[in-house]
Amino acid sequence: MDDRDTKVVIGQKARAPKVARNESDINAARRTGAILSTDKKITAGANKAHMGTDHQRIAKLDRENEVAPPAKIAPTVGKTISSRRAELKLTQKDVAAKINEKQSVLQDYESGKAIPNPQILGKLERVLGVKLRGDDIGKMLEAPGKKTT
Repeated sequence: MDDRDTKVVIGQKARAPKVARNESDINAARRTGAILSTDKKITAGANKAHMGTDHQRIAKLDRENEVAPPAKIAPTVGKTISSRRAELKLTQKDVAAKINEKQSVLQDYESGKAIPNPQILGKLERVLGVKLRGDDIGKMLEAPGKKTT
């Protein structure tokens, strides 16, 4: 038999650590020979949304490591889209409906704010009949039935 099987202790509770909030509690614990540990709370009483310089420094490091934002569409492409749309006497809403996109998407392309998407550019090329990708931007595309070999 083990020692713990024969020993019965009644009325003893495990002592939980006590948090001393003032100097007299600390002195009383020292007199009784209790083990003292001091921990400084870093965020005690502070607004956690405004933690201080450490988070600002980390955020700054994060910003330095970020990759460059994706390139916007070339201004010549936007001008080509709007001029060709005007030649065909179509509104932004008409062209947007034909390419199955929102009018705001077409507006971003024309103003040069959009990030180029090859699928949308391909749709625009088919609807407007003008080249929008590559070196010869603005060149008229051949009609589908009139290919020369």
